[in-house]
Amino acid sequence: MKFKALILVLFLFTQNLTQALADEGMWLPILLETLNEDEMQSMGFKLTAEDIYSINHGSMKDGVVLFGRGCTAEIVSDQGLILTNHHCGYGSIARHSSVDNDLLTDGFWAMSQEEELKNDGLTATILVRMEDVTAQVMEFIEDGMTESERQAAIEKASNKIVAEATANTHYDAKVKAFYYGNEFYLFVYEVFEDVRLVGAPPSSIGKFGGDTDNWMWPRHTGDFSVFRIYADKDNKPAAYSKDNVPYKPKYFFPISLKGVQENDFTFVFGYPGTTQHYTLADGVQQITEEENPVAISLRRTRMDIMEKYMALDNATRIQYASKIAGVANYWKKMMGESKGIRQWNGIRKKTAEEEEFEKRVQANPELKAKYGTLMAEFDKVYEEIRPYNAAFNYFFEGVWSIEALKYAWSFNNYISAAITDPNSNELPRLKEDLEKKMEGHFNGVHNDIDREVCGAMLAELEGMGKDFLPEYYFTLKDEYKADWNNCANTIYENSYFTSAENNTKFFALKNKKIKMAAEDPMYKLATGFIGIYLTKIQPGRAKYEAKLDSLYRIYVQALSEVFPEKRMWPDANSTLRVAYGKVQGYDATDAVKYDWYTTLAGVIEKEDPAIADYYVDEKLENLYYSKDYGMYADSDGTMHVGFIATNHTTGGNSGSPVLNANGELVGINFDRVWEGTMSDLMFDPNKCRNISVDIRYVLFIIDKYAGASHLVEEMKLIK
Repeated sequence: MKFKALILVLFLFTQNLTQALADEGMWLPILLETLNEDEMQSMGFKLTAEDIYSINHGSMKDGVVLFGRGCTAEIVSDQGLILTNHHCGYGSIARHSSVDNDLLTDGFWAMSQEEELKNDGLTATILVRMEDVTAQVMEFIEDGMTESERQAAIEKASNKIVAEATANTHYDAKVKAFYYGNEFYLFVYEVFEDVRLVGAPPSSIGKFGGDTDNWMWPRHTGDFSVFRIYADKDNKPAAYSKDNVPYKPKYFFPISLKGVQENDFTFVFGYPGTTQHYTLADGVQQITEEENPVAISLRRTRMDIMEKYMALDNATRIQYASKIAGVANYWKKMMGESKGIRQWNGIRKKTAEEEEFEKRVQANPELKAKYGTLMAEFDKVYEEIRPYNAAFNYFFEGVWSIEALKYAWSFNNYISAAITDPNSNELPRLKEDLEKKMEGHFNGVHNDIDREVCGAMLAELEGMGKDFLPEYYFTLKDEYKADWNNCANTIYENSYFTSAENNTKFFALKNKKIKMAAEDPMYKLATGFIGIYLTKIQPGRAKYEAKLDSLYRIYVQALSEVFPEKRMWPDANSTLRVAYGKVQGYDATDAVKYDWYTTLAGVIEKEDPAIADYYVDEKLENLYYSKDYGMYADSDGTMHVGFIATNHTTGGNSGSPVLNANGELVGINFDRVWEGTMSDLMFDPNKCRNISVDIRYVLFIIDKYAGASHLVEEMKLIK
């Protein structure tokens, strides 16, 4: 079944809604002409699908970048200059920071290309083309295959397709599944390895509002950073070299200084990570009512410990800045997601859809023969997977947050080899690899933080269920009478894997004595928990996930037959997508209505010297009070900071270009409103809004605040 042929208006099952959900969906750019162009133009889009995605000439797709492994960026000059979010560049900025040269706090601006900073491991990936390869993959799949046989066939087909697509080229490629394996597309990429830091505002701008405002509206964050892609003399990807030159793109985005107005058409072009819009009510209930609350609680505990120590000295603050940001981001998102599902009666809506599906199936003999037992099979598998999902959640949110435990596990191959054969020729190589890892590990870990996290997590892990806990866990519980903080204190004082000093003692052990380390308490915790994960949690979960995947593949195909009036879009999977909608405010809760934009006045209103998240430096204040906004002011005379729209976004869309009806850059996407974070599971058109920093605020900070006007001069401004 070709789902892209289903182009009728989405049928609404409940609440008598008649509005078409044009704002919902993350659409493949190769299919826009068939599925979306007419609708986009009816909403105000003034270009064509060919302008967005073209094989034959430079188009917008050539200006969109997969930044690193999980964000988006956009090219804004003919010299490879790119914009993304501050939080996307945060790790790179932090790695260049120190107590004496704190780029996170103070910001950074290269006043020439020679001052731009290299970033080891950071990549910029640009799509060359995408292609429907469903037919080629299906040639390898036979009726009656088991799920594992089917996956093996898909992998074999994909490898063949990728090999043919990249032969005698410098390209990378991937084949990705869509609609739970009903369709497959090939993506061919150029991957640039030399990406340099050009500029970043201080955290008081780039992270203004901090975790307090994260996922919230109204928002006043200048969430952007500036990088540049470099290539070799032939404009091809190359490892870092002083001889590399700025990349010459096939396309870069012009920038509008006109801003946006309420109800203006906008679209977001980027790499959304993961959505689960076809998930049934049972799945939504497990995520929002069972798994999220546990993860939220465990993350809050870790954050409290981190924050306590980060407040004590700047070195720890810088050391843990990126770590706590990663923990906090999804901690707050999960709270909003669960809240949004409850507010919208999401589980009830999903249940109503499934009841309507079942009613239509049972009423049609042909459909009943094909799908009559499908929902009952789902019920059975969801009940079977529940304990494995719970254990998996505790493992990754609890066990895997103990850094010493992860570090101890990295010694498993070495210790096992030494016990098996103390004279093994492999031991020197394994030891050398571990010794190289030691310095980096202990430089990145604050021992007191990890010790307290360990005690706190051990106290919570009985929630995994007795069948998923190692015997050694109960041994320690009895020995320390469930005083897990005392247990952690003792372990961290004595374990080979909890300090550089103790780890050095381990490396001094003779091969025949390394077996002593197998009795090390941190190592025993690591091998116990990870052993159970590898032998019980992961296999059990994989078994039932495979069953669910098979059922969902049937279910998604069934939807096209049972609801031929339903327009369907493929869940996000880190491939290039277009989402479109309009600039609009929203009603957050009863009697709370939010406008669609914020201004610099809101930054000043929030200013509070006693709260780090709301610090405003004197230079920005002076620019505000003097109204020195230059050409970046809105027509109303104010300095707009951010705006919201109905574009459907998710993680991975951070840094995505937000474009107007003419394809001009008007903002950089960086967040969603808290009440609408449930859009990964269900899209509420009345509350789901993406948050963008106004591009004029970005330029204002670069030019007026930082004095880096040479960067603005590289860009093409539309006045």
